[in-house]
Amino acid sequence: MQNVYIINGHQPYPFAKGRLNATMVELAQKHLVRRGYQVQVLEVSKGWDVEAEIARHQWADLVFVQFPVNWMGTPWVFKKYMDEVYTAGMDGRLCKGDGRHGPDEGHRYGLGGSLGDTRYMLSVTFNAPKDAFENPEAPFFEGKTVDDLLWPMHLNLRFFGMQKLPTFAAHDVMKNPDIENDLARFRGHLRQYFPVLPAAVAATEVAV
Repeated sequence: MQNVYIINGHQPYPFAKGRLNATMVELAQKHLVRRGYQVQVLEVSKGWDVEAEIARHQWADLVFVQFPVNWMGTPWVFKKYMDEVYTAGMDGRLCKGDGRHGPDEGHRYGLGGSLGDTRYMLSVTFNAPKDAFENPEAPFFEGKTVDDLLWPMHLNLRFFGMQKLPTFAAHDVMKNPDIENDLARFRGHLRQYFPVLPAAVAATEVAV
């Protein structure tokens, strides 16, 4: 895994301009570059080219998706991005149909992805507190996890054959923010799942 494509799916609003998500994208980019990865970044609110986006998904060994959870899902501009880019990619570049090859193969639905060697990671920010999840005493989410809530997004990427890495979540970022701790946890998450590549080690040895 050497090529990482980072997508910032934030939609700016007057009350939420996206500084935290932008900071996390910048931290991820710098961390990965220092460790020897090739990195490309898109901020969807600034627009995109459909063909270039399909090519970047084909180029990437891992797609890193950063976004705030808005109304239990992705921001609308990121949903539009997926509608345009992922639909165009169903010509075989991202997906070869839905995986079924006959009328009796409904059980194979969703297995036609072309990106089986690609992994992905979701990193999200919430106003919801951490204690609202995986808590049988919290009635709203009924004990469900962050990944349960993000299941549609996981399925979108799984539809193209991508393999999941663990999700990162920063909670309560508007009402009770603890940004310093969130960023420290985020750095730890990156260190855990993105090891230093041999090329970066070699470059350091040469510099020394």
